[in-house]
Amino acid sequence: MAVAIAAARVWRLNRGLSQQQQFSSLDDKPQFPGASAEFIDKLEFIQPNVISGIPIYRVMDRQGQIINPSEDPHLPKEKVLKLYKSMTLLNTMDRILYESQRQGRISFYMTNYGEEGTHVGSAAALDNTDLVFGQYREAGVLMYRDYPLELFMAQCYGNISDLGKGRQMPVHYGCKERHFVTISSPLATQIPQAVGAAYAAKRANANRVVICYFGEGAASEGDAHAGFNFAATLECPIIFFCRNNGYAISTPTSEQYRGDGIAARGPGYGIMSIRVDGNDVFAVYNATKEARRRAVAENQPFLIEAMTYSSSPILPPDPHSREPTLTWGPLPLCRIGHHSTSDDSSAYRSVDEVNYWDKQDHPISRLRHYLLSQGWWDEEQEKAWRKQSRKKVMEAFEQAERKPKPNPNLLFSDVYQEMPAQLRKQQESLARHLQTYGEHYPLDHFDK
Repeated sequence: MAVAIAAARVWRLNRGLSQQQQFSSLDDKPQFPGASAEFIDKLEFIQPNVISGIPIYRVMDRQGQIINPSEDPHLPKEKVLKLYKSMTLLNTMDRILYESQRQGRISFYMTNYGEEGTHVGSAAALDNTDLVFGQYREAGVLMYRDYPLELFMAQCYGNISDLGKGRQMPVHYGCKERHFVTISSPLATQIPQAVGAAYAAKRANANRVVICYFGEGAASEGDAHAGFNFAATLECPIIFFCRNNGYAISTPTSEQYRGDGIAARGPGYGIMSIRVDGNDVFAVYNATKEARRRAVAENQPFLIEAMTYSSSPILPPDPHSREPTLTWGPLPLCRIGHHSTSDDSSAYRSVDEVNYWDKQDHPISRLRHYLLSQGWWDEEQEKAWRKQSRKKVMEAFEQAERKPKPNPNLLFSDVYQEMPAQLRKQQESLARHLQTYGEHYPLDHFDK
């Protein structure tokens, strides 16, 4: 018995020595389950700038000329014209609503100036049934999906035609029929939600992709990390679309992160990534189209970083005018102006910076150059479209102003199937308050 025990001990010892010898050489591949790498025998920390910056993919130059013919998407004339008209119509609506807020007609507004190409270029590459989770600067996606101007205006005015019944602040659009999830104000909350929706689409074999838009500032939120990691590990058909416009409100990218933008984070999560020129609607289209195809076919996430620099009107409107003015022209793809109507960007950016970008480039002017070179557009058509687009926006604007606000009782509906006692008590309290003090409220502006 003692001999058997001793023999067993010798066998285990020899086996252990054999295993040590098996991994004693640096030529052997590590077996750690947490990473795939090789052994080295020199102490060395990885530098953050170990590689040069991720290149920026583009198709057109600033004059609208195709750089590499093999990358030309060869879109038909009708589709390119829809891209252009969606971008310019959004630009017109932005100017009128921005100036409306300055005149006190609506409470808040955020323009999409300079980022129109990222909206319509990506929207054109999607199927109409693909689910969209936006942040608050993706109105062009809805515009491309033929969301009516009247509903844009109704939402910003919070009138009886607003699908949200006046409960949301302006620019928080949503449309079930166009598969556009309602915007919520907190940054980045849409990212893990979008991943959940993509996972559900995968489980249902829906042949559908989810696209989630956000700015580079939102990518600093913990929700972004959670969303990226879940999407990669659960292998979800989702496109993360980051609009990197250089500023998170007043915080420049130099103070937001030290790495190479947002696209550089993708490989760390195991996500296929690309950086594109956000001024180039064709580059955005090509990248989104390929990402969508592969996301659905391979059930994996993709990250697109569109380099932008969004803009706003520089000259203030006349506060005494009763009609919003319009000075439609090319603006740069940079956040030339304010983050929103609650922001004054002159407090944190120089005039030289603004002027530099103002003269450089814009997605609308670049696409216009392309259309002119193809013989698909001319100055007469441009003048006619400017007049027509302004008329359409102003008609929707005037209609929205005339409509009353939703009935105050709608404050209490659409949350519970059966209203709980506490909420019913609040509703009754409001009714008594308005009955007593109603003369102090503009109740004639509300639907009865």
